[in-house]
Amino acid sequence: MAGARGHLVDAYCHGVLPGDLGIGAFEARLPGAAAPRTTLFDSPAGFAVRRWCPPLLGLEPHCSPARYLARRRELGAYEAARLLLRGTGIRAYLVDTGEPGDLTPPKELGAAGGAPAYEIVRLEPLAQQVADTSGTVDGFLANLAESVHGAALSAVGFSCAAEPPSFGSAPAHGPPGPSQVRAAAAYWLGVRRVGERPADPVLLRHLVWHGVAAGLPLVLRYRQDGPGPAAAEGFLRAIEGAGSDVVLLPGKAHESAAARLAADLPHVNVAVGTDPSAALSRAPFGKVLYAGSAVGLPELYVTGARAFSGALDRLVAERVAAGEWSAADGQRVAALVGEGNARRVYRLPAGDCDGLRQGR
Repeated sequence: MAGARGHLVDAYCHGVLPGDLGIGAFEARLPGAAAPRTTLFDSPAGFAVRRWCPPLLGLEPHCSPARYLARRRELGAYEAARLLLRGTGIRAYLVDTGEPGDLTPPKELGAAGGAPAYEIVRLEPLAQQVADTSGTVDGFLANLAESVHGAALSAVGFSCAAEPPSFGSAPAHGPPGPSQVRAAAAYWLGVRRVGERPADPVLLRHLVWHGVAAGLPLVLRYRQDGPGPAAAEGFLRAIEGAGSDVVLLPGKAHESAAARLAADLPHVNVAVGTDPSAALSRAPFGKVLYAGSAVGLPELYVTGARAFSGALDRLVAERVAAGEWSAADGQRVAALVGEGNARRVYRLPAGDCDGLRQGR
């Protein structure tokens, strides 16, 4: 997967399923929803899998789904994942471990992919786990602070869903007061079921501000049908100077709004998946990261990396051909977006990246 951008750091992903999959279970993990009596193999994601993944398993491109999955089973789930992940060009994985399901943890994902894997701790399940083992409000609040601090010792970042009203109204800009937090915690502990994650906006604000205080980068995740990053602008301005970088994970629908915030606020970055062009048209080049957001199927790492790398290569080539960028500038931008920015934001080892420094 060589090209202008070189290698990738996947700044946001999840684990993969550890076992073999039949055709139905595999198709259910592809993105999208098929019409009745049709198949998701007849979709952009399905065609991308059939184009890029079979050669990594020793098959011809565009082979049938049945033949591909038979080869997958023949190799075994681990060997197939190993071959697929090592064909992506990804040199480090940042793994959000809060996704439900039996997914491989960061260490196993990294071993299969032949690259370091680092944990991003999702704050909502962390609070749920603390609540499951805390009997009182005081115990819950003290254990929550301790758990966030403890997680920060080994993780590289935190993540949280950026849902209003937690991030979308004026009172949400600052941390809630102690009496608000105690009241919200008391109510939630009284009505919650074991295993239930917090949804109260006061508790979520309290949780997020704990994460900000820990000083690690904070990933804000957005739904495609939600209000988008613009609703969080007050919160983002409130934490400026707190020492925590923010990575907006907006999805396709909100990429332009996220890029505007990354352009306006020094601590805000934007992570994009298949196509960086919208983000690079608005945000400084040092603030755009690659985030495949793959979950479950190692094939989605392959297709995501291929789509992103191809789009980035084309963008760079067009700018250079038009005389807007020099060839050296194009290579440097591609190296920053593909790998260098993620290493800076998440304070990862520099590795052996070439061309990340000005003038190289």
